[in-house]
Amino acid sequence: MVKKPTNKVYVIGVGMSKFIKPRGQVDYPEFGLEAAVKALNDAKVSYDQIEFAACGFCYGDSTSGQRVLYQLGMTQIPVINVNNNCSTGSTALLQARNAIASGMVDCALALGFERMQRGSLKSHWEDRTPPMDHVHNLMTEQVQYKGNAPRAPQIFGNAGMEYMRRYGATAEHLGKIAEKNHRHSSKNPYSQFRDIYTLDQIMQSPTIYGPLTKLQCCPTSDGAGCSIVASEEFVLKHGLMDQAVEIVAQVMATDSPKMLSTDAIEWCGADMTRRAAQSAYEQAGITANDVQVVELHDCFSANELVTYDALGLCAPGEAHKLIDSGNNTYGGKYVVNPSGGLISKGHPLGATGLAQCTELTWQLRRWTGDRQVPNTKYALQHNVGLGGAVVVTIYKKANNNFTQPHVGYNPAVEARPITKADYEKAAAKKSNRAEYLAVEAKL
Repeated sequence: MVKKPTNKVYVIGVGMSKFIKPRGQVDYPEFGLEAAVKALNDAKVSYDQIEFAACGFCYGDSTSGQRVLYQLGMTQIPVINVNNNCSTGSTALLQARNAIASGMVDCALALGFERMQRGSLKSHWEDRTPPMDHVHNLMTEQVQYKGNAPRAPQIFGNAGMEYMRRYGATAEHLGKIAEKNHRHSSKNPYSQFRDIYTLDQIMQSPTIYGPLTKLQCCPTSDGAGCSIVASEEFVLKHGLMDQAVEIVAQVMATDSPKMLSTDAIEWCGADMTRRAAQSAYEQAGITANDVQVVELHDCFSANELVTYDALGLCAPGEAHKLIDSGNNTYGGKYVVNPSGGLISKGHPLGATGLAQCTELTWQLRRWTGDRQVPNTKYALQHNVGLGGAVVVTIYKKANNNFTQPHVGYNPAVEARPITKADYEKAAAKKSNRAEYLAVEAKL
């Protein structure tokens, strides 16, 4: 079991860009700068006070993190670049949190960004062994791998079909998950898609693989998210406790041998989610029953279905009953993906985990307006990447004092671009800036 750190860690600032279709209209340095400036200003700190940074992205050359952060200052802090497939954003957050928990630093930044290519995900390294070759081989042997369909929806689609076969869930349950998430995203100004669809529209959209239709699959996206984390000493010194959200548990797990079995549910990493969730609940001293709001990695509706089990949100084999009861949306026991989730909010791989953190921080601060989950005490985050790694994080508000946004507007309900004034507040002092980047001229 992962040990609980002796030093408390708090999220003191969050920010994100809108998630948009990958059209090459905005480059990653701009996305990353926007998210970082918003998070720094939310935290009431400047980049000079950041002592460590972890930057996550999957599509980009090495040290792209430095390229983004140098716009804020060249302060010579350690910058770690992270790539852990779709769990990249939470992996960056884990690195920053561990730097605080260890006592190494008092204030750290986690940034995730992505500028993706249009169309389904595919390998960019066809001349070498893919990390998921063993699962592709199992699919070929067990269910006749379809070479003309993208690999990711086949992996998750097969997991969903196995769950349906074994426990009695139906394709309609997958559609209900997507209907819920699209409905939730209509109230999120950062979402790539904000349209509401009926269940019939979702079920009748083009088939991608098996029971998965187009509106049950996350899009590729561009965007960024950022979180600032700090020690208790830093939070108290700077008077930030009223806005702080404590990371009461955070656990990363990787695959068990079950991933190499003939059980299709295990191909998408269900067992590592079980392990990480169980360890996180133990670390936090709670159970799933204590959670009110969840950001769950719904890259496909089938993954949300099987993950209800793995996170302990329902009894094994009863995810479809959770859906039918309405206990995964407003008015029920949990609200899962109030942001709209990956299906509708979008999925820029490196940014997703930090966007989830941003949403849950806003929820716990009670800033989220008409998408607010009532009576939030504990928030649960699940971010998974095939290959594989999963990060499960549990948050709670540091105290019961609820302050209002202080940046001139409520960023949880209004997605504004950053201004030159925003940048000047967030950036390092001018002697630590690189003039050739000329950020001010772009704002």
